[in-house]
Amino acid sequence: MTPSSFRKTGMALGFAAIAAVGVLAWTSQSSGSTATLVTKKGSFPIEVEVADTPDSREVGLMNRETLGKDSGMLFDFGTTRAVDMWMKNTLIPLDMLFLDETGRVVRIGANAQPLSLELISSGQPVRYVLEINGGAAARYGAAPGDRLEHSLIPPRK
Repeated sequence: MTPSSFRKTGMALGFAAIAAVGVLAWTSQSSGSTATLVTKKGSFPIEVEVADTPDSREVGLMNRETLGKDSGMLFDFGTTRAVDMWMKNTLIPLDMLFLDETGRVVRIGANAQPLSLELISSGQPVRYVLEINGGAAARYGAAPGDRLEHSLIPPRK
């Protein structure tokens, strides 16, 4: 290996390391995990990306033109609190399932309109919000009292 190619390889590895650190800082490495929404209609696996840092929660699903069927984003706020969501820079309609610390659905904001700045409130303190394609909550038969299972959410006792 020549000194020039060695420097180029070193620079490439350095950039790769910086990119990896950036990804790790973005989430807690939980992206690409599977959650299961349990409703009276059945159990539905949903591939989720996890937004569990301030930066990842701020960006959420903004600027995406599509979201795969049975896919979504699980927001973990770290503590149970009142939550307001909006659709700023979000290009696709979404359903928002507001979940308490046990993963129980407490409220559903259905078919939130793309690009809207209207606040969508949890209505009570929650720990998590699951965003899925608009209309998917109805397709799953989701209702308050249903439950989301995921490795972030403590299992029921």
